[in-house]
Amino acid sequence: MRKPWIVGVLLTGVLLLGACTDPSSGPETAPPSPDVPGTSAAATHQRAPASASAPAATAPRVLYLGDSLAMEAQKVVGQELRRDLRATYTSAPYSGTTLCDYLEGTGERSLVPDRDKAAALVRSLHPDFVVLQFWGNAWGYTWCMDGISHAASPAKYFSRYKADLRRLTEQIAAAGGERRPRIVWVLQGPDPITPDRVRRVNELYEEQAAASGDLAADGGAEVSAAGARYNWVQYLPCTDYEHEHPAYCTQPDRDRTALHLDKDYLHFCLAPTTSTPKPCPVRSPGILRVAREITRVIGEGARSR
Repeated sequence: MRKPWIVGVLLTGVLLLGACTDPSSGPETAPPSPDVPGTSAAATHQRAPASASAPAATAPRVLYLGDSLAMEAQKVVGQELRRDLRATYTSAPYSGTTLCDYLEGTGERSLVPDRDKAAALVRSLHPDFVVLQFWGNAWGYTWCMDGISHAASPAKYFSRYKADLRRLTEQIAAAGGERRPRIVWVLQGPDPITPDRVRRVNELYEEQAAASGDLAADGGAEVSAAGARYNWVQYLPCTDYEHEHPAYCTQPDRDRTALHLDKDYLHFCLAPTTSTPKPCPVRSPGILRVAREITRVIGEGARSR
């Protein structure tokens, strides 16, 4: 297995070589970021079966937004929410995005069209929960970040990110009105290139959730080694669930399962990332682990409403 920092350098080099100069037409190859900008949302809206008899408190309406991590996970998240909570589910992730892309008022400086801004979707769908999963992008195509990046200026990056957390929370709350949805901030997994950045981003998510009465789902802990929350690993021991469902225990002879491909330290889909963003087409233990944690947190939140 390649060392994580080598993987990151190789991945970045490939992405730089494949950068597209016109993101509005869709990149031919991945641009210089762990995410690939999409030209439209892969939105799905799926209702619980008519025969579902679960009480209203356990049949929430859920809206799922985010970047490429959400793009690849959206079908599995919906599958888990519908099966366990009989949820009404809508997903509208856009690869390559960051928080400000979902803010209203960004106009053409955003990868997310006005119809799919967080507040616009809250007004039209009236969800009980809005799940937000963002790695923390700040790169050439996230125009709404005004060129601020962690690499160039960590202090400015975190200050801006914190401000965008508040603005997005405020816009979602205002759009919900008397039926304000609860926000679920998904904490991210380890990053071998900028581990401290991910730790700080997760802290900001937790702080915002606590300040506004919202929730945090630590999906990142489910893809981290026990006792080493921010140490990146490609493989982890199989869980009881994965033992019971052998397709998710990818190396049973070694009692471990794969979280990442050799050449992609960020995404959890065990199929290569393509230039056309889409849900992950193969069983991927990392995606399922995160999806199950999101579902657990929403289930607890629904029962407490």
